[in-house]
Order: sequence, then structure tokens, then C-alpha cells
Amino acid sequence: MNPETAIDLFKTTILFSLYIIAPFLITMLVIGLITSLIQSVTSLQEQTLTFTPKLLALAGLGMVLTPWLLRSLTEFTVTMLTRMAALAH
Repeated sequence: MNPETAIDLFKTTILFSLYIIAPFLITMLVIGLITSLIQSVTSLQEQTLTFTPKLLALAGLGMVLTPWLLRSLTEFTVTMLTRMAALAH
């Protein structure tokens, strides 16, 4: 395996992981900003007010995105195993 191929495999893996985690990160960011805004306006500084909506949104998003996640992870795994097998020759 030459260095260019190893770097390409690494880059592909990193970009795919960002692709998979992006919906979750964006959702947590939006929920966090909304709850922070609500806490600032109402002067409520309870910790559960920030944690509970994020937890519920994460659980809901995980249930909604499960088919997409499984399909994407399966395709990525098959692609990577195929590429690695081709490197052995």
C-alpha cells in the first residue's frame, strides 16, 4: 500500500464520519441555541432545561434517521472492504 492510497482511505473515512454525524451535531446546536435563548429571556437557569430537549431531540432524530444510517454505513463498509481487498493484489 502506497502512502497516497492510505491517505485517501483515511480522508474518505474522516469525511464519511462527518457526513454521518452532521445531522446530529446541527440538531444539537439548534436545540442548544433555542434553549439558551429561552433561558435568557425567562431568566431560568435550570440545567435540566438544556439537557432534556437535547436528549429528546437526539432520540427522535436517531429513530427517524436509523434507515438512512444503516444504509449509509453498510454501503461504506462494503466499499471500504472492496477497496482494501483490491489493495492486496
